[in-house]
Amino acid sequence: MRFDRRRLLGGAGALALSLTACGRAERRLYFYNWDTYIGATTLDDFRAATGVRVVPSFYATNDELFAKLRAGNPGYDVIVPSNEFVTRMRLAGMLQPLDLSRIPNLRNIAPEFLTADYDPEPRHSVPYTWLVSGIGYRRSKVDGVPDSWKWLFDSDRYAGRIALVAEAADLIRLGAKYLGRSLVGVDEATARAVAALLIRQKPRIRAFHDDNGQDLLLAGDVDLALEYNGDMAQAIAEDPDLAFVVPREGSLLNADTLAIPKGAPSPDLAHEFINFLLDAEVGAGIARTILYPTPNAAARARMPDRYRTNPVIFPSGPGMAASEWGRFEGPERWRLFDELVTAVRAA
Repeated sequence: MRFDRRRLLGGAGALALSLTACGRAERRLYFYNWDTYIGATTLDDFRAATGVRVVPSFYATNDELFAKLRAGNPGYDVIVPSNEFVTRMRLAGMLQPLDLSRIPNLRNIAPEFLTADYDPEPRHSVPYTWLVSGIGYRRSKVDGVPDSWKWLFDSDRYAGRIALVAEAADLIRLGAKYLGRSLVGVDEATARAVAALLIRQKPRIRAFHDDNGQDLLLAGDVDLALEYNGDMAQAIAEDPDLAFVVPREGSLLNADTLAIPKGAPSPDLAHEFINFLLDAEVGAGIARTILYPTPNAAARARMPDRYRTNPVIFPSGPGMAASEWGRFEGPERWRLFDELVTAVRAA
């Protein structure tokens, strides 16, 4: 059974200390994360090791994270922005540079994940997972393998049984891939062509979802959903009638990272927590739970073959070969994407 902490745990406050029932001060660390995106025992293990209680709260999109912190940090110590938002938040002065001497477990991260251009030195983030967007689908309801974005963006075959993500930049750029363009440097003409495609397709779309397409598939509400490989790996573990494919036109690659927002109440604890999460055994525990591909080479080496060779967690083939890493290309382009998708949603 997939766990959902969003329903179980409340939001974070602004204080790093609180009073226990016995009147003693207890250290707390406030962790703002995606839902179902931490190991089953990770937070309890950190408390046992350090005496620090981690108080988690959750967001559904990077835009929600950005908006929450743009007005000033309300009290979070560690956040999990995606790579493009690391760039965006770093340029906006919203992230604290990391003291890498206090994160010795960074040595566990595979070297190829430490040279990304979204976060040049001084480093403001460390890799946590990587991910690729694709099509999650129900085998018994779909004719063959839906290995093209056509089935989501440009076909009436599965009308009323399709879910797309709500994030504007992802929709426009994946639409550009379907049209045979790069998802980097999408110009206004291409963006408007994608929006027109989506407006035509909208009557056939059941939902625009905030990172819960796998739940719509599990519930039988849709038969195809734009989703991430890790979320689909979780869903497939519950329901083997579900499957995942990276479309042959290529897709969007991203990484989620660990970062300390400017104004964190407990930056020392934040460094200690990040270092803990990058431990090999702790990282393996996270990977066992969330089933996302880990950039932690030491953690991956501790995982069983069923994880390391899982084609959903680690896809291959023409679609992956044609995929590209997402980049933040400035607020003007993001505003254009938002305006276009807002018009699609209103159409």
